[in-house]
Amino acid sequence: MDDELNITYLTLDGHVEVDKYRYLYFLVIFTAYILIICSNSTVVYLIWIHQNLHEPMYIFIAALLINSLLFSTVIYPKLLIDFLSEKQIISYSACLFQFHAFYSLGGSEFLLLAAMSYDRYVSICKPLQYPAIMRKTTVSIFLVLAWVLPASQVAVPAGLSANKKLCSFSLKGIFCNNTVYKLQCVVSREQIIHDMFILLNVALLPVLFILFTYIRIFIISYRSSREVRRKAAQTCLPHLLVLINFSCLCAYDVITVQLESDFPKTVRLIMTLQIVMYHPLFNPIMYGLKMKEISKHLKKLLCSTKMM
Repeated sequence: MDDELNITYLTLDGHVEVDKYRYLYFLVIFTAYILIICSNSTVVYLIWIHQNLHEPMYIFIAALLINSLLFSTVIYPKLLIDFLSEKQIISYSACLFQFHAFYSLGGSEFLLLAAMSYDRYVSICKPLQYPAIMRKTTVSIFLVLAWVLPASQVAVPAGLSANKKLCSFSLKGIFCNNTVYKLQCVVSREQIIHDMFILLNVALLPVLFILFTYIRIFIISYRSSREVRRKAAQTCLPHLLVLINFSCLCAYDVITVQLESDFPKTVRLIMTLQIVMYHPLFNPIMYGLKMKEISKHLKKLLCSTKMM
């Protein structure tokens, strides 16, 4: 506790032998952050400059990659600073801000994937109605809701936590996620209920909706021509792989808080780094290589770069 400024500081106790490996940690995370920025920005740039990619599906992909950039920026700069610092600390207010941004952007990921699944459902199952349903206004509403709904809902537990009495000032992690609750002397029943409500709204319901739409897509495409089945597989498979990947990482994030004593510190560090490294790198690879139109423009860009 800083008596002069009355600021509560927390120790980030999830780091493993920082003094010994600080420069290795810094190099790995810095390299990963640069790769995340370059790969995600490249695909977003291609979607931005090519008129034939100005369709709802590609706009949602661009939004998803921008979300990955924001998600990484919430975590990586602070990590890089901590690796080069003698003490890995963070103010409680900054920790709550990181907590809010981490989960609101995570919720946005699920809602954007839900919007993408709806777009594919309309495109494949109701192709004649697609232009009337997926208008620019509809796409804009989906994008706004995907970012505003999680941010407004996660703001409540973050705001409530600001006034909670803390019984511990050592956070068992390398950034602020739901381990923040372990610092509080008492976690109220209302807070638990509200968190379950948020989880239902921004994660479980979108996942159920995505599964419903893709089951409908697969049923209809199975009954249709080979061309329809090919289109369904080409556009839906990357979305499903991204969903499965992100869902598994989110499940790990929730489960480890309940089983924190069962995870060795080194294993926890490795798994936590996978949450913030693997997914932001996985998205642009999946959409850049597996989506035919994006892949085509990406190859042209790489070829023109080599010729310069």
